[in-house]
Amino acid sequence: MALFEVGDRVEVLDEVMHGKVVAVFNDEITIESEDGFMLNFMPNELVKISGDSPIKVSNFEVAQVKSEEAIAKKKRPSVQKPKERNSPTMEVDLHINQLVKSSKGMSHHEMLNLQMDTAKRQLEFAMRKRIQKVVFIHGVGEGVLKEELNYLFGRYDNLKFYDADYQKYGLGATEVYIYQNS
Repeated sequence: MALFEVGDRVEVLDEVMHGKVVAVFNDEITIESEDGFMLNFMPNELVKISGDSPIKVSNFEVAQVKSEEAIAKKKRPSVQKPKERNSPTMEVDLHINQLVKSSKGMSHHEMLNLQMDTAKRQLEFAMRKRIQKVVFIHGVGEGVLKEELNYLFGRYDNLKFYDADYQKYGLGATEVYIYQNS
């Protein structure tokens, strides 16, 4: 029993092509494409079409494909995890090696002044840009820089400061929350 007979309308599975069977050999089928070309295919590469039209697709299948495309086009907004939502948006590392290429030749007083100037400048920048949370990374050390930072932050009425997240920064960072005027 032959699957395909001369005169059958067929469509090629892996290509957008259909035509009419003009010859059937043992394991090879010759079709004439719509453009008049004679092409040979194996039986497993063809599908018989009923009637004169190519394969029909139901409206349900079309609607399903369209809905899948619509879902793919919609970009879902990335939902922040609670930890990320509360994390500071700005970090200022005050370690001296982050501020200068080499601290060679600088006294402790000069290093502290540079760190404090940087902290004040970054704090005022955050206020101007309406950044609510800033973490100042000062390290543990002897605590001199931390005390100077506490004194600096205490001079502002529109902010509160506290130790930053221990899991992320250890004891060497202070988080500043800046109250925004409406």
